[in-house]
Amino acid sequence: MKKVLTFMLLTLLTLVLSGCWSKRELNELAIVVAFGVDKVDDGYEVSVQVVDPGEISSKRATGVRAPVVTYHAQGKTIFEAIRRTTTLSPRKAYFSHLQVVVFGEKVASEGIESTIDFLARDHEIRNDFNVIVANQTTAKEVLNVLTPIEKVPAQKIASSIQNSEKSWGSTLSVNIDELLNKLRSKEQSPVLSVIDVIGNQKLGIDQTNVERIQTPVILKYTGLAVFKQDKLIGVLTEDESKSYNYLNNNIKNTIEVISCPKEGELSTEILKSKAKVKGKIENGIPKINIHIDVEQNVAEVDCNINLAEKETIQMINEKTSQLIKDKAEQALHTIQQTYKVDNLGFSEVLHRENPKEWKKIKDEWTTLFPELEVKVEVKVRTLGVGTTNDSISNKSEE
Repeated sequence: MKKVLTFMLLTLLTLVLSGCWSKRELNELAIVVAFGVDKVDDGYEVSVQVVDPGEISSKRATGVRAPVVTYHAQGKTIFEAIRRTTTLSPRKAYFSHLQVVVFGEKVASEGIESTIDFLARDHEIRNDFNVIVANQTTAKEVLNVLTPIEKVPAQKIASSIQNSEKSWGSTLSVNIDELLNKLRSKEQSPVLSVIDVIGNQKLGIDQTNVERIQTPVILKYTGLAVFKQDKLIGVLTEDESKSYNYLNNNIKNTIEVISCPKEGELSTEILKSKAKVKGKIENGIPKINIHIDVEQNVAEVDCNINLAEKETIQMINEKTSQLIKDKAEQALHTIQQTYKVDNLGFSEVLHRENPKEWKKIKDEWTTLFPELEVKVEVKVRTLGVGTTNDSISNKSEE
């Protein structure tokens, strides 16, 4: 009887368990690593960059074919355009390994809400990919460029934005969840990194683009795109983008160059930057105070100074502080007076500090923001000067 019951239980389990009924074999999928969206007259054009597994494998790569294939298709909606790529690709697009989404300038200017809706709604797409904007070009042109060192262009685009954010500070990694949170806020607006195609775009699609010492076409990040709600309205310069990240507490490591007292220049490496933003509302007037603490090392000296003297270190601290402050105030002026959008989250700070008073001015925030008083304080501390206290030029004169 026990054996009969065991057999019946196992039989029942085989009926209940579905197994891998929804499995899809790897050779049936086109693995998408980059996705681009452009606006055309009657709808959208999508660009789907798909990996060629045979050319990525070190054992099987032939070097004859490109490591990726980019398919382009149009449709009235983004979803329709994606499905239409099946008429071009031998396999169905699979988005679970997506690394980057590129908005063409035109679609970004007209609004990215439809694209965001699709990316957020599709259960197959993860939320850890980077979202960027093509500057003065289309997403199609960006994803058509073959890149050296990194075989897969999408990997190059994703790695560059992360490395630049960590070591230079003019870019910002933004995933779909972070973008959605900004878009859902009535008072705040998002920023996204912008990428340029430098060189003749027609050469970028050719395999010879990665076979030369000097690559004729490159992809380069040039700053941050400013949005008003879901529409692109402008681009911050590289210096303004770095300053934005100082103000936004997003500088991990960067370089600053100051002038020496007489002649020459000195470079410092910013090791740490911490921005504290506080707000208050007095008699219905909002105010913001930003204090930035910076730690740095002297990295390069191209002038005649003695780094062993306290006065020299004090001079370096003061000049670096003033430089960062001046650039931050210039970036604030551009954001407040030119673009008039709160992409630094000041509304959230004021709401958090004084919810009752914020409620009174909330509906007027669009008008108040351009005239908002923002005070910036920067304190710099130099921790090290390297292995020598004298500059090379000083030693040469001696």
